[in-house]
Amino acid sequence: MDSKTPSIPQIQSWLIAKLSQTLEIESEKIDISASFDSYGLDSAAAVTLTGDIQEWLKCEVDPMLFFDYPTVEQLADHLAETQEILS
Repeated sequence: MDSKTPSIPQIQSWLIAKLSQTLEIESEKIDISASFDSYGLDSAAAVTLTGDIQEWLKCEVDPMLFFDYPTVEQLADHLAETQEILS
């Protein structure tokens, strides 16, 4: 893995921080195995978060990923895999 590529725990932490900020939920209350919709993540918020992820990881991200990988844990795993392939 490239040293610039974030690890799964780094991606999870970043996603938790962004979800906390976007949805106005305390980060400690976000369970990485709970579905995004259990926190009230709607399509508008998913699009916003997708833009943030694209900017952070410098790659194109489909907003549908939040539905294809519906937990912080699953999405972080997928993003880490994608980054390894791209680097």
